[in-house]
Amino acid sequence: MSDLNRCYKVLGIEPGASPEEVNQAYKDLAFIWHPDRIPEDNPRLRQKAEEKLKEINHARDELRSFQRNTSKKTAQSQRSQSRTQPHNTAANSRSRPNEQAKSHHQTNSARSDLSGGDFRGANFKEKDLSGRNFSYANLSQANLSDAFLHKINLQGACLYRANLFRANLLQANLRDADLRETNLIGADLSGADLSGADLTDAKVGMNDRLLVKLVGAKLTGAILPDGTIHD
Repeated sequence: MSDLNRCYKVLGIEPGASPEEVNQAYKDLAFIWHPDRIPEDNPRLRQKAEEKLKEINHARDELRSFQRNTSKKTAQSQRSQSRTQPHNTAANSRSRPNEQAKSHHQTNSARSDLSGGDFRGANFKEKDLSGRNFSYANLSQANLSDAFLHKINLQGACLYRANLFRANLLQANLRDADLRETNLIGADLSGADLSGADLTDAKVGMNDRLLVKLVGAKLTGAILPDGTIHD
């Protein structure tokens, strides 16, 4: 049995399951096997739960990585096909104004679509990335401090250990995003969708004081910094 098939089996889902199905299966199993649900007077069962949770976490991470790489390759293939299409300069010069405007809009849309990209360790400090599509992109350890990320699409993106200090994430889409150990101190997540996101060990405050704005944020099914799952 391949590693990927083993991961699917651990999560109890069929090979080729969608990212949403992977995350839902993970959340269900993490809820069942979280050690905090086991009485402290049963160390044997608590140890078994910890081992099972590690296995579930590993399976989820492996499948997320596989899906991000697949999405990246698809995006790269589409960009490559676009570059190899024949280009008729004379015909373009005679195109009508509305056609030119349409082409300009499509070009801007392509620049905004960065889904599945590899941006590990990238420096986006103070950059304006509002409205961009970074779904399932790898932004682990990227510097996004003081960045303007209004309505950015980060669904399923990996932001492991990224720096989002004082980042503006108003109405951002962070569904099922990997925010483990991410620095969120000073970030504004008002109106953001964090459903199913993993915020395990994320930095959200100091000395029991929350330093993240979450006014109107959606946290259904999110794994909170302390490992609990938000209802």
